[in-house]
Amino acid sequence: MPLLLDRRLLLVREHAGRLKLTDTYDLLDPDTKELVGIARESMSGLIEFFPLVINKSLMPTHVEDSVAVDQPPVLVLKRGMTLFRARVDVFDGQGGKIGYLKSKLFSLGGGFHVFSTDDQKFAEVRGDWKGWNFKLLDLNGGEIGVVTKKWAGFARELSTSADTYMIEVRDGSSSNALLLAAALAIDFFFMNKK
Repeated sequence: MPLLLDRRLLLVREHAGRLKLTDTYDLLDPDTKELVGIARESMSGLIEFFPLVINKSLMPTHVEDSVAVDQPPVLVLKRGMTLFRARVDVFDGQGGKIGYLKSKLFSLGGGFHVFSTDDQKFAEVRGDWKGWNFKLLDLNGGEIGVVTKKWAGFARELSTSADTYMIEVRDGSSSNALLLAAALAIDFFFMNKK
């Protein structure tokens, strides 16, 4: 069974709730629906309550991805205060920086660039016009992964903003963790609905 960061396919299901200050996602094996990880957002101190009056996409936050609630993180994504272009730093479970994500100045369907620790851009995330489907592209425009929103049914789509989507990473290189972080960052940081 592959480790969380080695997986090529993940089903990501957001926890639904009426008044949520932070987001939590279950990371599932798409074939068995077995829970293989969890991604939890957290904000520190009083900042946790600011999204009630300030757009959440402007606030600093971080997300920890782990194999279970009581386990240490295997991947950490951190974003500081944001005004125009969001930057998300990506760290491994030991706190070593593995790269960062930086939003584009202008994008109709949403998108951002993926950088290594030496500031070299090596991938791009590009969304479609409705912001439901995203492609992870290498520098030559080749597709190395996709993120596709799954229809949750009329009642769930109407009553909650909780999303379910599939992540498929086709690149099996050492950048797999950074590409997985990019796919998770779409909903947590760049397409925030609150």
